[in-house]
Amino acid sequence: MSNINRRDFLKVLGWSGATVAVAGCGNTSVESGAETVMSYVQPEDFVVPGIGVYYASTCTQCEASCGVTGRVREGRILKLEGNPESAINQGRLCGLGQAAVQHHYNPDRLKEPMLRQGGSLQATTWDKAMALLAEKTGNLKGEQFALLSGGLSGHLKVLVQNYVDSLGSKNLYVYDALTPAVNRAVSQKLYGTATPRFHLDKAQVIVSFGADFLDTWVSPVHFASQYAQFRKAQQRMPSEKARGTLVQIEPRMTLTGANADRWIPIIPGTEGILALGLANALLKSGAAAKNLPAAVVSAVQAYDKARINKETGVSGEVFDKLVTLLSERSPSLVLSGPSAEGHAHGAQNAAAIMLLNVVLGNVGRTITAPAKLPFPQLAAAEGNSAALTAFNDGLAQGRFKTVFIYDANPVYTAPEFMKLRDNLQKAEFKVAFAHYLDETALEADLVLPLDSALEDWGTHIAAYQSGGIELTMQQPLMEKLYPNGTRSLGDVMLDLLKQRRADEYKGFADYYTYLKIALTRNKGAFSDAPADDEAFWNQALSHGVLRVKGQEQPISVNAAALDITQPAPTGDDQFPFHLVPAVRSGFRDGRHANLPWLQETPDSLTTLVWDSWVEIHPKTAERMGIKEGDILEIASKNGSIKTQAYLFPGVQPDTVAVPLGQGHEALGRYAKGVGVNPFKLLDPVFDQSTGELAMHATRVKVSKTGAHVKVVKEEGWSPLPINTQQGRKLVATIAADKANLSKEV
Repeated sequence: MSNINRRDFLKVLGWSGATVAVAGCGNTSVESGAETVMSYVQPEDFVVPGIGVYYASTCTQCEASCGVTGRVREGRILKLEGNPESAINQGRLCGLGQAAVQHHYNPDRLKEPMLRQGGSLQATTWDKAMALLAEKTGNLKGEQFALLSGGLSGHLKVLVQNYVDSLGSKNLYVYDALTPAVNRAVSQKLYGTATPRFHLDKAQVIVSFGADFLDTWVSPVHFASQYAQFRKAQQRMPSEKARGTLVQIEPRMTLTGANADRWIPIIPGTEGILALGLANALLKSGAAAKNLPAAVVSAVQAYDKARINKETGVSGEVFDKLVTLLSERSPSLVLSGPSAEGHAHGAQNAAAIMLLNVVLGNVGRTITAPAKLPFPQLAAAEGNSAALTAFNDGLAQGRFKTVFIYDANPVYTAPEFMKLRDNLQKAEFKVAFAHYLDETALEADLVLPLDSALEDWGTHIAAYQSGGIELTMQQPLMEKLYPNGTRSLGDVMLDLLKQRRADEYKGFADYYTYLKIALTRNKGAFSDAPADDEAFWNQALSHGVLRVKGQEQPISVNAAALDITQPAPTGDDQFPFHLVPAVRSGFRDGRHANLPWLQETPDSLTTLVWDSWVEIHPKTAERMGIKEGDILEIASKNGSIKTQAYLFPGVQPDTVAVPLGQGHEALGRYAKGVGVNPFKLLDPVFDQSTGELAMHATRVKVSKTGAHVKVVKEEGWSPLPINTQQGRKLVATIAADKANLSKEV
């Protein structure tokens, strides 16, 4: 039995880079104690005839990592609900999380490995696939290998990173098509942390610049719970909290905007100009400037009300009302979202918006620092679009011989100008770890089918932590549907590591064994952990949550680090419209389009189903002679799409919006050929500070094709721009120039 030293032992188990007291690991064999851990699970564990059994796990449908409990009967998972022990979602679960059950049972899931032979993908065996992987990676020089992954955290991240390291490569690219990377970068500069805690429930007023926190932004289930408290008046005494007021500023109305007391449309890209104008007015009205460098105070003085109205489209009356609201109600909270950050000067926009929190004294009140995670190996590696750019550049230059792709579909999400599909062919051997034959898997040489999240093991640490730090457990909620066909990525990574570093990993029979040993060896890192290993493990599985003994830290302010430079807005006569690629809660970047529950779920604001559409302002449509259902061509410098028109007053007049997620060429029967893919239209514009793809910086032109369809939607037909339900006008609207703002919030 060979031994490894303490440092390597900690790295193998995911505890390196921290002060830990791992049991019995001085100069310890990894195999020590492994013989007492048996592989999970026996089928009878799931079968209690006629009785529902509940298991705790983690939702992996988005990056929020909400805790879930699954109801299992006769060995079959029937329903998911939120885990009340998770501080992230506190027993609540969104529709996207509920749809994980349909993903699990989806008839289009891959059921066996597939190998490209004779120009097409043919079924193969796992033994042949693993032997081929060993052959294709055995003699690689480190930089000839690259792995593109979606967001990673917990012990799967440890194994993936350790495998990339074992090849001598630094090419682990973590990619997210809808990344908050600009927000994270600016937060790090200003607050000293990339993921500060936002206390919506403590605010008297929230001003959000496009942060759709009720639907798609960061951790929507958690924020929805806080928002309920924010809205609840507790004013029994004059000193107690009144009902909170929400103002949403954005070019296209989101669900959060629809719930706001005041929705303010703005010309895309000018959000930072408005923020600096507000800062200027607040400082003149007596807001404290003690944390602001003199250069910043001087810079904001150039943004007066007349300039704001001219460059942003926000009227002086609305501006004054907003200044008064922020001046009179404290504490407040100002949020920066994707529509403000998705421009060439997106980081400057975000910096100007976040500066308002300093001016208003919100830092330390409604914005605090998260607890410090003592285990950096397990911390969430959030994806960004700069990773896709770097990966694509490596492909184009022919630097990669073998590439792995997991939890990402870059052939679908990459804009046309990247030519990623063509560049991918320059790699000699391409491996896709996938659940479906999506656009990227169809380009691969080897496709390895994965277990669903409801039949797999794992640990997760969400990037955004609502209170202290929690590690959530993922465990199988039932036996595998295809026991000989799909595998856990954790098991695959372990097998690959055993091929390269047998002495370090041979003590782990499978991923379950690895997780149990890793957690029980460092159970002292968690609050209220029983001394007995089995009791600790059973408690972790039954509760689904482990509280990490994280170190609380103060939040700091460094406004001098901010670049708040704002370019003047520019027009483009050839492409007069701004394009908003709208994110839908059920579809996100398109990975969930093959779930009919989500296709059938009406869009929150338009109620459309099973299709794509382009939202255009009724006045703009009238000027152009466009009616609802007209097929319009939306063209950028890089391509065009054709889809049906929907007249929507919740969009800025010089803006059109097309929802993301549809337009698949593959992915399964419920996704293929439905709608259009606006990712392909995006212009090659990047944030100047972070290198992130500027998702909201594309300009387009709109033209009628002459074709017309009847729009399929749930609200019922009406000739009015705003339709009604069964003839009853449930929500009244009024033009902004007719509203009496003195009587409105």
